[in-house]
Amino acid sequence: MTYQEFWQPLTTIYEQGEAKAVARLVLETRYGLTMSDVILGKVEAVPEQELTALQRRLLTGEPVQYVLGETAFCGHRFLVGPGVLIPRPETEELCRLFIPFLTEKSTTPKTLLDIGTGSGCIACTAALVPADYPTEVTAWDISDDALRLARANAAALGARVNFERQDALHPPHDHDCWDFIVSNPPYICESEKSAMERNVLDHEPPLALFVPDDDPLLFYRAIGRYAQQSLKPGGRLFFELNARYGSAAASLLADMGFREITTIQDSSDKTRFISACR
Repeated sequence: MTYQEFWQPLTTIYEQGEAKAVARLVLETRYGLTMSDVILGKVEAVPEQELTALQRRLLTGEPVQYVLGETAFCGHRFLVGPGVLIPRPETEELCRLFIPFLTEKSTTPKTLLDIGTGSGCIACTAALVPADYPTEVTAWDISDDALRLARANAAALGARVNFERQDALHPPHDHDCWDFIVSNPPYICESEKSAMERNVLDHEPPLALFVPDDDPLLFYRAIGRYAQQSLKPGGRLFFELNARYGSAAASLLADMGFREITTIQDSSDKTRFISACR
């Protein structure tokens, strides 16, 4: 099979440029083929039955990350699979917001809680940040599938993370125990489904994506209340959020008594993150 024969059928579900990018990602990740290798025709040396099997899965709309079983995130490779949200570039930007705080000089380890850890990408990234004292990281999720995958990622990366099965909407009564709480909770309203790609709707877990139209700040309210008690004085809260609700989330946190509330734009100039201090 040639490179063109591999990518061209994918244009039935992707635009041409994206179809080529998906094909190149598969060839590079699975077979180590660079674009120079592709130009030299080395794709034809790959067993055709393998490429056909991969192509068949892609043509169903299955996300390429699930097809490959892995994805890149903050300089690391993370295992991914059905039932667990695929890490996004926006969440890498969220990590870049809190990482500088983890590298500040300290005489004791810092503590960080990742709520709704999914693949463990945030928690493992935090645990692997070089510092005088490695951050003590705990990560919660309600999904057993997510916790299994997150533990596998932590083991593969050598990241020390304490994973716990915990419902973010019904957290424990902790007090003054975290320096940082980070969360990328479900924040897409049910009414926004019509604007989403089919490969996301058909394959990624609804539990990790959607909130009711009548309560878009459901998780921000629950996690904010928990953080107001469980963050240490001066501790910081970081959220990824729906760009439509940045102002509402800021008002919610202000009403709870948080200070230094800042909404932050992502690389696409959308209000995507919010940080606050207890």
